[in-house]
Amino acid sequence: MFLKTDSAFDSYFILILILRIRRGSGFYLSHNFIRMENKKDKFILGIKRGMTQLFLDNGEAVPVTIVEAGPCQIAQVKTKVNDGYQAVQLSYGKKQKLSKPLQGHLKGLLYNRYLAEFIVSDEELLNKCKRGLEIRVDSFKEGDLVKVVGISKGKGFQGVVKRHKFHGSPASHGHKDQLRMPGSIGAGGVQHVFKGTKMGGRMGHDQVTVTNLQIVKIDEANNLFYIKGALPGIRGGMLKISGQGDLILHEPVAAKEKVEENKNSSAPELEDNNNKNTEAANDNTTANQVTESAKTVVENKIYDQGKSL
Repeated sequence: MFLKTDSAFDSYFILILILRIRRGSGFYLSHNFIRMENKKDKFILGIKRGMTQLFLDNGEAVPVTIVEAGPCQIAQVKTKVNDGYQAVQLSYGKKQKLSKPLQGHLKGLLYNRYLAEFIVSDEELLNKCKRGLEIRVDSFKEGDLVKVVGISKGKGFQGVVKRHKFHGSPASHGHKDQLRMPGSIGAGGVQHVFKGTKMGGRMGHDQVTVTNLQIVKIDEANNLFYIKGALPGIRGGMLKISGQGDLILHEPVAAKEKVEENKNSSAPELEDNNNKNTEAANDNTTANQVTESAKTVVENKIYDQGKSL
């Protein structure tokens, strides 16, 4: 494709723009959408619950992964001045026993089981995030493309056929016990094994990132995402979900309920105090009347005794 330009400056500008797109500076092209660096990010934590399938309106069956996402609370807001980088730390899930440092770090928060950070480049979003605010599934919409980060399943110690997709040795005569062997790793002149040589070893339990996954359905009542395709990790594993768009922050529900309870409980307490004060005042008046009547009785007796004398 050729572009018509009026001057050499225009052609030079277009050339620089094409080079910047190819190198990935400024912005870069993704598989399904264009992601700009200055766009706002939204994020949430979730737990993988399992897989199922959904039927679309056209009758197509779509495999989806069910993720229970949020609500999460902001545990800490990290800034360049204090921490050297900008990030938002979220807490999710509930746990009974915590270490003393975590008890102090998560004091006053409702969720304490998982902690995870999301890098935030937008200053406006960072200033809007305050400790204790909640993030729920309503920040996302059906049809959004998200990035999911999780820990893959651990598979233990595996050989080269499963770990590195070696095809193995021939299975014909003369290859006894050599079908799944790694084979030679090179000449012995160097007298050591090079780093990165494909050999048997621990497999799985690594951080895996999957991009451009579509949210097919959202169940806000139960805090569920139905994300198209497979996600890394075991059932019950934590996932970091992020996408493009505005992040919606909420006040924690428990804090609102406590405030309302305090308001409701303060009213009857005031009434009880007023009733107690009125009763005490009535008791004081009756006591004063009794003492005055006793004084008059004593005075009358003294007067009668003096009169008889």
